This record gives sequence, C-alpha cells and structure tokens, in this order.
Amino acid sequence: MKSTLKTLISGLAGLSCYAAASMAMAQGITSDQANQILNELKQIRQALERQPVAPAAPSAPPPVNDKVSIAFPSGGYSVGRADAPLTLVEYTDYQCPFCQQFHNSAFAQIKANYIDTGKVRYVSRDFPLPFHENARRAAVAARCAGDQGKFWELRHAMIVNADQLKQEQINTYAGNVQLDVAAFKACTDSDKYKASVDKDIAEGTTAGVNGTPSFVIGTVDKDRLEGVRVVGALPYAQFEAKIKEMLEKTAKK
Repeated sequence: MKSTLKTLISGLAGLSCYAAASMAMAQGITSDQANQILNELKQIRQALERQPVAPAAPSAPPPVNDKVSIAFPSGGYSVGRADAPLTLVEYTDYQCPFCQQFHNSAFAQIKANYIDTGKVRYVSRDFPLPFHENARRAAVAARCAGDQGKFWELRHAMIVNADQLKQEQINTYAGNVQLDVAAFKACTDSDKYKASVDKDIAEGTTAGVNGTPSFVIGTVDKDRLEGVRVVGALPYAQFEAKIKEMLEKTAKK
C-alpha cells in the first residue's frame, strides 16, 4: 500500500510538471525558466517521496479553509502607505522559481495599480524552504542589506537571479547595489537575523503557508491580520480580482 501511494504521488507530481511547463510556455517564459520550474517540481516530488505515507483516512478531509487570522505585529519591510485599506503579505523564498515568476510578471502591475496608488500596502516575509540550500542565506542577506537602506534593491537582484545565490554571487549583487560589502559580509556571517527569519517562518506556518509564493490579503487592526490566503504565482488578473473583492468588502465596513 505504501509503495502504491508513493507511486501515485510521483505520478501526480509528474503531471503537475507537465501542466506547469505548458502554462509557463503559454505565458512566454524562456526554456531555461521552464526547466528551472521543472527541476523545482522534481525536488518537491522527491521531498514528498521521502515522507512516510500515513494510512488512508476513514473519511474525506474537510475542505481547505483559506481564511486567515493571525497576530501580525508592526515591523518588517513594506512598500505602500502604512494606512492603506488592504495589506498584501508575500511569504517568499528567494531561490523559488515560482516566486521569481510572480516577481517578473504580476508584481509590477500590482505595484503600479494598487501599491503606488495607496490602496495596498505590500509586506515581504521570508519563508525559505528546507530543500533550497541558498534560500535562508538570501533571506539573511536581504535583511543585512536593509541595515544599509538597500533591502528592496538587493531583494530584486536576488529574486531575478534565483538560481545564482551562492554567497559569493550575493556579495557581487551587494556591490552592484552600492552596499558597503565589508559591513554586509560581517552581517551575513553572523547570526544576527536567524531569529527574525525563524519568526517569519513561524508566522507563515500559522497562516497555513506550506509552499511559495503564498500570500495573505486582508486588513490589519491592532496588530492582527484578518484576510484570505492566496497560493501560487497566479496571473495578475487573478490577484486583481481578489484585491477588488477585498477592497469592496472593506469599503462596506
């Protein structure tokens, strides 16, 4: 039974690879980016296959609840008006090709149409996945760049180079965005931001995040975020529809 279930998981992952690649090519990404996405899904499949398979449940599980209500203290890195009616939180992994796809496609339109117009505050949270060897170091590096006022600049440089995040490569990006590289290296070599990254992971887990990119769209009141979870590098139109829906609900309150 265990072998059969693992075979099924592997097969489903293979179908997902095909579907993702087809969608990616339909959206006009390069063959290298498509291959990166395929490799990502293979790693996910391998991680699933290493998991012990639980016995079949006696009944179907309840439907997934996408509603989120979590403690959300102020702080961290954000763009947009602090008093914007909606908050959009991204839980990201810098090595994740799907996060890169979102950043390279939907994010620019969300920023232009909703963040820059004062309707949405966008918050970046870290959620490095355990099978991405460079993801945690990139999360720490972004925070160290923040010490010098360059969080968003280094964040962008790392996301667009998601498959090139060895420490020496990150140091090069740091120099490119005009950081004091010696001070930056001292920061990344320390444990200064380990607890902060772990705190983001814990917050994301509480919000039901188990993959990247994942988002929570909602309102923040008295350090509490109430909203809905959105998963995946969805096309801009789907983000826009959800944002408009949430803005309408907020306006009625």
